[in-house]
Amino acid sequence: MPSDHGDRGAEGTAVPTEKKHHGVVVERLTHEDVPAICALYKKVGDAQGPGLPAELVKAWQPAPLEFTSRMEGITYFAARREGRMVGAIGCQMQHNACHLLDLAVDPDARRQGVATALLTTALEWAKRSNAPSVWADTLARFTAAGALLKRHGFAEAGLLHKHEWGEDIRLFERIP
Repeated sequence: MPSDHGDRGAEGTAVPTEKKHHGVVVERLTHEDVPAICALYKKVGDAQGPGLPAELVKAWQPAPLEFTSRMEGITYFAARREGRMVGAIGCQMQHNACHLLDLAVDPDARRQGVATALLTTALEWAKRSNAPSVWADTLARFTAAGALLKRHGFAEAGLLHKHEWGEDIRLFERIP
């Protein structure tokens, strides 16, 4: 259920810190959540299996101190089911647009509405922050992520070949 109090968005508007979507509670991540989110990113990274560059997997699995530094300037939301963190997403204002990053869902909680709940919350945050557009990028091989973004009104805006760690990156944009 939405909270009447929250943090302030990019333009000073109130941003709810908790919202419930289909049995998943999505709330703003706090510093106390850092160990749990690092464990989530490790579990997600380990589940990717072979084939991804080792440097990429390592970058996706930050240590708590690294993640705490990463939080500067990024608003993260955590999805919980029965008190356990099952997903996360970050929102960062860049050049007056909202960049969605670090979307991760526990492999045991996939296809249960967790990513949709996180994305819905992130889009609400962007709207309250008066972002004229929202964009995201994903590895081209992650077709489910692209399909999720398209279901939520994003259009594919480009492809960067061999961009990050030799991987193709797909760019998506949504203009509300």
